Amino acid sequence: MQDTSKPLVMLHLGLGSFHRAHQAVYLHQLQQSGDTRWSLAGGNIRPDMAETIEALIAQDGAYTLETVTPQGERTYTRITSIHTVVRHDPMLSGLIRLGADPQTRIISFTVTEAGYYLDAKDRLDLGFADLQADLDAIRAGRAGSTIYGALTAILKARMQAKAGAVTLLNCDNLRHNGDRSRSGLLQFLELLGDTELLDWVKAHTSSPNAMVDRITPRPTAEVRARVKAATGVDDAAALMGESFIQWVIEDNFIAGRPEWETVGVEMVQSVQAYEEAKIRLLNATHSCIAWAGTLIGYTYIHEGTHDADIRKFAYDYVTDDVIPVLDTPEHPCPINLAQYRDVVLDRFGNPAIADTNQRVAMDGFSKIPGFIAPTIRERLARGESIDSVAILPALFLAYLQRWHAGQIHYTYQDQAMEPAVAHAICDAADPIAAFCADATLWGPQAQDQRLVAALRGAYARVQTFIQRKSA
Repeated sequence: MQDTSKPLVMLHLGLGSFHRAHQAVYLHQLQQSGDTRWSLAGGNIRPDMAETIEALIAQDGAYTLETVTPQGERTYTRITSIHTVVRHDPMLSGLIRLGADPQTRIISFTVTEAGYYLDAKDRLDLGFADLQADLDAIRAGRAGSTIYGALTAILKARMQAKAGAVTLLNCDNLRHNGDRSRSGLLQFLELLGDTELLDWVKAHTSSPNAMVDRITPRPTAEVRARVKAATGVDDAAALMGESFIQWVIEDNFIAGRPEWETVGVEMVQSVQAYEEAKIRLLNATHSCIAWAGTLIGYTYIHEGTHDADIRKFAYDYVTDDVIPVLDTPEHPCPINLAQYRDVVLDRFGNPAIADTNQRVAMDGFSKIPGFIAPTIRERLARGESIDSVAILPALFLAYLQRWHAGQIHYTYQDQAMEPAVAHAICDAADPIAAFCADATLWGPQAQDQRLVAALRGAYARVQTFIQRKSA
């Protein structure tokens, strides 16, 4: 039964920088406006970020956010919307207890695109050891370490406690993120054979699609020092983000929600046009700049954005190939895409953000199929050129070859990549053909000769670009 004397709770899984610079900020603004009906609780499903979690616990969940405009103006805000911070434990007992509390009405999560383990047909890819380990753990009465294992443990406890319906809110850059993460969860429950919980989840949860946007670099010691100089507070959980922020959510909440629309969240019937624009114009372009910048020795995104050749790769990709498929006479886009493209490049060029190529370049094996392949597929279906979009996977192949040779100067992280498969592509007699034949990357377009031909041309242009920059 709801305790009306206490706020309702949004429990967030994945208490990283992005959540604290985005969803927590909106709820903070709502609370500051006088609406204190909701609060945040959060923790991680894996034992990472332990120092940050301890700092947040010591500060009662509060922390300082530095925001930076493209013009370099900095402001500092003490964010106080996270009222409960949960230490990690292997059984996820703290998260399960909160998730089974009737006061909790939304369970949100941020795990990155690759953390959903979905193949090109949105089926769970059981080739990943993490998934099989979670199935085994839950059958043995333990908690899992993937989003599906964690949600299964939490929702089972909620069902048994008769705590009522709850909304599952995805906050990742996954296309159709609510639909797809829900599909993955239901498949996971089917594999478990837990028909009681499967039926309960179908009846007592909703999964709205959402689009999130704010560039949030990994926190550095410099951010902490600036926060201390500006505010006098030595904040071990301080972080920084750009001034731009956006959240678009389908209004499909089964157990109530905060009145986010009063603080700038766009509540809509369909998020599709917004998420397509964001994924293709922002996320894919971001990766383009990170891969290209790394290949010629840049460290930061803004360096690549201000490089005329890299900027042209990004600009032409959007202008030539993306805008024509997202804005058509039959399906006009509600967003001014040319203006959005220019705003995105302006944001990426902000030197104060100091966003690293290392952070943005990660997870290429999920970003190619998620961010880039749809434009290629749609252009080919219309019999149109893919020369401009082909530059992006060509850059990633050149990047992958550098990784294969041990020549990337930072650690490349890719949850969806099988290292042996990636090395085999690079070792092949014809790496371009091997790359284009990979079904994980290309799905139904794997081995398409039009793709192979376009990649050969784009790869040659990438090599010329690298040689010219290295001269």
